[in-house]
Amino acid sequence: MARNLDVFLNERRVGQLQQDDTGALWFSYSEAWLGEEGAVPLSISLPLRSEPFRRNECRPFFAGLLPEETSRELIAKAFGVSDKNDFAILERIGGECAGAVSLMPPGEKPVEGSGSYREISADELAGKIAELPRRPLLAGQEGIRLSLAGAQGKLAIAIFGGRFFLPLDGSPSTHILKPQGPHFEGLVENEFFCMRLAALAGLEVAAVEIGVAGGTRFLQVERYDRKPRDGDIPERIHQEDFCQALGIPPELKYQQEGGPNIKKCFDLVRAVSSQPGPDLLRLFDSVVFNHLIGNNDAHGKNYSLLHDREAIQLAPLYDLVCTLAYPGLAAESAMKIGGERKPHRVAGKNWLKFFSDAGLGPAVSMRRMKGMAGSVGKIVREMDPATPGWNEVSPIVLANCARVVSLG
Repeated sequence: MARNLDVFLNERRVGQLQQDDTGALWFSYSEAWLGEEGAVPLSISLPLRSEPFRRNECRPFFAGLLPEETSRELIAKAFGVSDKNDFAILERIGGECAGAVSLMPPGEKPVEGSGSYREISADELAGKIAELPRRPLLAGQEGIRLSLAGAQGKLAIAIFGGRFFLPLDGSPSTHILKPQGPHFEGLVENEFFCMRLAALAGLEVAAVEIGVAGGTRFLQVERYDRKPRDGDIPERIHQEDFCQALGIPPELKYQQEGGPNIKKCFDLVRAVSSQPGPDLLRLFDSVVFNHLIGNNDAHGKNYSLLHDREAIQLAPLYDLVCTLAYPGLAAESAMKIGGERKPHRVAGKNWLKFFSDAGLGPAVSMRRMKGMAGSVGKIVREMDPATPGWNEVSPIVLANCARVVSLG
């Protein structure tokens, strides 16, 4: 028997996700949405049309809403469903997703008005964080129906007036907490340093702070896909990552496995952005900055588009980490720069090919890249060495900046 989920953008029902008797996924826009003035597509990869989208067309977007790897497996286990069944997992945790998307059982709607929130104490917050390794996203707890992409353990929370609240029944969160895990010591400080450095360098980036609960450090990330509203629940701003926009499933997010390369990323922004000129430069700066900080994990799901009403623009940066600080992680970049995957081998000829792939002029691009490297290096040297993450990350960043500045 076929099963259905209603798909919403904010409070508006836009269509239906269906799993048929064979287990295949289908997505269809509703006739009402297609006939509405100002209707927008759910994804660049799912343009408005009356014909249903088959599994290979719609799965990349919907699977891209879900957690990955061990987190996905543990969530599926908590609900007694297969970790291969996108529909079954979305049915249970799809009430609050990235962007403005909610998936609800037929007849149910996303929360409106003041939403549903429960304040939690510092001790309870510590307890919730402690649960994450065995219960990612608090899956299975009463009233919790939220999903966040990625492999790292996270907790979506609402912060109002400095107080912490659990969002219930699909109510929108305002922040994401990323606790320090057992495998990569100093990851919280590492990401904090890289995110703060990006902000100081003039890049648009999500706001971050470091917090502590029950002795566990966490990175507190303000959601850029949520907008405060006086006296009401936060407004969801729709977003999708580059893999979703390009119709690439999340398990293929790395270029070497079929994920987007740099050319596809720039072509996407050039084709869909409402302000392609500024956004292409922002994307250029983002690629260069990720190289400078030694972030080899900047794959297609770490770049996103914001759909704010009818405008589309590049989203602020997030998940900025110096992966080179951890010898056990991949020494090759998620996306090649000018055909080269090993960062220390990226030479002038590779940068020139990157400029060509991006569709940007070589002379002005070289000046911009070297200017950023010089500026980032100067910022790092002038930062307070007591800044969290400085000791571990700054030597890597300074070496990368010096190498780029010295290019012939």
